[in-house]
Amino acid sequence: MRVDDPAAGPAAAPDGSALVYGSPRGRRVLAATVLGSGLAQLDGTVVNVALPRIGEDLGGGLTSLQWTLNAYTLTLSGLLLLGGSLGDRLGRRRIFVVGVLWFTLASVGCSLAPGTEVLIAMRALQGAGAALLTPGSLAILQASFRRQDRAAAVGAWSGLGGVATAIGPVLGGLLVGVAPWGWRLIFLINVPIAAAVILLSRKYIPESKDEQATGPLDVSGAILASSGLGALVYGLTEGPASGWSAVNVLVTVIGVLLLAGFLVLEGRKADPLLPLGLFRVRQFSASNLVTFAVYAALAGGLFLLPMQLQVVAGFSPVAAGTATLPITVVMLLLSARMGRLSTRIGPRIPMTVGPIVAGGAMVWLSGIGAGSTYLGDVLAPMTLFGLGLSFTVAPLTSTVLASAPDHQAGIASAINNDVARIAGLLAVAVLPALAGITPAAYADPALLSAGFQRAVVIAGILCAAGGVLAFATVRSPVASTLPSKLSPTGTAHLRPPQPTDPAVECAACPVLAPHIRPR
Repeated sequence: MRVDDPAAGPAAAPDGSALVYGSPRGRRVLAATVLGSGLAQLDGTVVNVALPRIGEDLGGGLTSLQWTLNAYTLTLSGLLLLGGSLGDRLGRRRIFVVGVLWFTLASVGCSLAPGTEVLIAMRALQGAGAALLTPGSLAILQASFRRQDRAAAVGAWSGLGGVATAIGPVLGGLLVGVAPWGWRLIFLINVPIAAAVILLSRKYIPESKDEQATGPLDVSGAILASSGLGALVYGLTEGPASGWSAVNVLVTVIGVLLLAGFLVLEGRKADPLLPLGLFRVRQFSASNLVTFAVYAALAGGLFLLPMQLQVVAGFSPVAAGTATLPITVVMLLLSARMGRLSTRIGPRIPMTVGPIVAGGAMVWLSGIGAGSTYLGDVLAPMTLFGLGLSFTVAPLTSTVLASAPDHQAGIASAINNDVARIAGLLAVAVLPALAGITPAAYADPALLSAGFQRAVVIAGILCAAGGVLAFATVRSPVASTLPSKLSPTGTAHLRPPQPTDPAVECAACPVLAPHIRPR
């Protein structure tokens, strides 16, 4: 997906045939994209709340729960860039609908899983479906609506998506609490939502493609990236759990070699999934390192928090689901303001203060233990954490967009989104072991609690380190006439965030990964 004029959007329809925001058809297209992207967003938050019940019902230990989360993230992150390319070439509506259908069938498989092995396999298929539908929702809006209506459509999409993210964990807690098998309902609820998305999409969304997208699909790159990540995560998960046997060491080494081969392959391709030239830009590389630190801390903490609240503190699934509600509410209220602030003062200060505040909040969570209450021990640190993320996410995303040439802003955004997901993938694999949470410790509430407290301190330090890194490496461009050409040194092309960048005016920047700007 390529954008030569940032305001024009991806392969936008001529204004004469474009949709009008507020028209009946426009509202239905907006509903389809919000509900479709909401499927993937909900699954990213609801499943965390259900993990303790899944372990109880299916008899899985800590390693099975790690894979239940990571199987989804693995295929989503490994195939996300390919999913965007498929939409560009074969039609965004077509790939979006295929992704929704694929995701839904895998959700049904999850709900019927007789054991953890089948559940993990279905979660991997779910992630592949999410990789097809996720890049398309925002691109469809940009390509379908009139130029003057796109900002309103994107704002509504972002705000409604934020509402879905807010209610997701609470709804998930209600469903999980129905019965020991209530966790199966969090997957079945995707079915009616998906049916509505497919019906609305086929009837109202106009098809669009990127006519400038040429060259073969980089399927080999996607296979190498996914296989390398899979092997690496397998080693990092199974090694601490079952011991560093020769097999576990070998698989880990193979993963590293496959990822190295992926980078070599991408450097030689004319139209790669991952344009390595972007990383020559200091601002782009620095922003992605900050992204990695912040989202690794976030994912690792949010993986363990529901377990601590339910297994140790005795919270119900509903109460545990409300734990993340303050984050989303604060981001709904402040994300757009922080985006506008970063355009006035530059991203360096918000990107420094935000991760440090969020890291402090993460350390504060180490006080949660047996006998903790929501009002006394959870609400304040989670609210502070939301404040830190609000300072961070919109300026971070804007900086990524500003550091890339105009025609590569979309792929730069997609890379940043993928970096956040890979950070979460590795954190869920590694953080429990670093904190001493073994499968045996998970079965003992006292040991789990001690491990959780160490884990959130580690995550907090990592998050704050992202702020220090931002202060040392991120600059705040102020001139509006800086060239948008990629220089060999990566020092001459920085430009301020544009008013049309979704990150500047996002009503609610997502919690689990930054927005993907249409390419």
